[in-house]
Amino acid sequence: MAKSIIIIGGGIAGLAAGCYAQMNGYRSHIFELHDIPGGLCTAWERKEYIIDGCIHYLFGSGTGQPFNQVWQELGAVQNRPMIDHDRFMTIIDENGRSFIVYADPDQLEAHMKSLSPADARLSGAFANGIRQFMQFDMALLQKKPRRLMNPADWLEFGRKIVPYGLPMARWGLISARDFADKFQDPLLRRAFPLMFGWQDIPVMVGMSVLAYMATGNAGFPTGGSLAFVQAIEKRYLDLGGEIHYKAQVEKILVENDRAVGVRLYNDEIHRADIIISAADGRGTLLDMLGEEFLKTRTRKLYDGHLPVHSQLLVSFGVNRDMSAEPHWTTYLLEQPLLIAGEERTAVGVKHYCFDPTLAPAGKSVIEIMMESTQGYWQRIYGRRLYDTEQSQVAGILLDFLETRYPGIRADVEVKDVATPLSYERYTGNWLGSTCGWLLTDKTMLMMVKGMKKTLPGLDNFYMAGQWVEPGGSVPIVAMSGRNVLQLICHRDGKAFVTSVP
Repeated sequence: MAKSIIIIGGGIAGLAAGCYAQMNGYRSHIFELHDIPGGLCTAWERKEYIIDGCIHYLFGSGTGQPFNQVWQELGAVQNRPMIDHDRFMTIIDENGRSFIVYADPDQLEAHMKSLSPADARLSGAFANGIRQFMQFDMALLQKKPRRLMNPADWLEFGRKIVPYGLPMARWGLISARDFADKFQDPLLRRAFPLMFGWQDIPVMVGMSVLAYMATGNAGFPTGGSLAFVQAIEKRYLDLGGEIHYKAQVEKILVENDRAVGVRLYNDEIHRADIIISAADGRGTLLDMLGEEFLKTRTRKLYDGHLPVHSQLLVSFGVNRDMSAEPHWTTYLLEQPLLIAGEERTAVGVKHYCFDPTLAPAGKSVIEIMMESTQGYWQRIYGRRLYDTEQSQVAGILLDFLETRYPGIRADVEVKDVATPLSYERYTGNWLGSTCGWLLTDKTMLMMVKGMKKTLPGLDNFYMAGQWVEPGGSVPIVAMSGRNVLQLICHRDGKAFVTSVP
């Protein structure tokens, strides 16, 4: 009889683990606390508008390119058009001076040099870095768990990665903030820390984004995040897996140092031969397992010293066609805006008119994302002040939008505010973190080395997802679920197999 697997969490990692479990002859059940799949890879509907809460670009969108194979196996990209952008972002200062972040490195280099001839050497180095990473297979770091690699695997890995050793060393250990400080031009100095999500992100990551955009491997999947993840859910169900929604796990059951099942919050007990947690890491280790198997080294990961990324997402559905505007514009401010207790010197505005499935014809979804701490919102949660603050934040940003897009206030039909508590409530992720451990120049080595997906002293238990993959991201956590099944198959003496629908 086939072995059974319980998977905690129906996000990308959990669904991927389930799909590969079914492909390899296991009987799997996914338990998800929400009533829809996806976890952090999600979207939600407000009247006629779809607010996308996750994907900006998808590594693996290009056929035959890195990460595409895993999406083929998961049934996520078949018959799904990908929308490619030739510009990543436009950054505009207070005087209207613009820096256009082109995907093409030649065009980007020429534009940067025209903006600042004095920074020509730095601009050329940045563009050359993008060119170097255009042929780099980032999936190499996740294709197979390190402990399963034999000498031939390591030889092949070395052959493919050695040419990128110097670029990785040069650009993987310098942050966007530190690189920006090298520029003389004030616009470029201010722009670089804002381009790729957070100021301490390694420059290599930003280069990789632009490199994959240039090769057509970082497109946006038509239909957005939820439609994308629903395709993976369908693949899992077609393979014979079962999903239980509104089924939050309270405890992982352990007998004789072996994980044997789970108990839900409604006190239902479900047993299986193997347990995989693709849920929040801290909740798994401290709550579901009760700290029994939490060693000092692992405990320190959750003591607050490692950075996480919690965000505020403010969205508007507007009765206006924004398609003539750049799809992503960051405005540098002369006077900071006080939003959620912090002074903001820039506001990034993104619209989704490039995907007509997300709003009715002639209308647009506008999103503004910014970092915000969970603690700020936690202190006022449960009181009227929480709702008031959400409304105030939306009002401040709408006032700002009015200065850039006159008359837009009258066009607003929908307002939506998602705080870090919203992310925490709907996904269970500690502090509302959207990518587990934040990928910075300080945590880059954690990503390269990888983290263990098992716990010492606990048999039949595995972890997958963003909390064992520093930096998270949709393709990386999908590979995480795949890797866990490779480990399980190896332990059971089975050849790991995949299929493409």
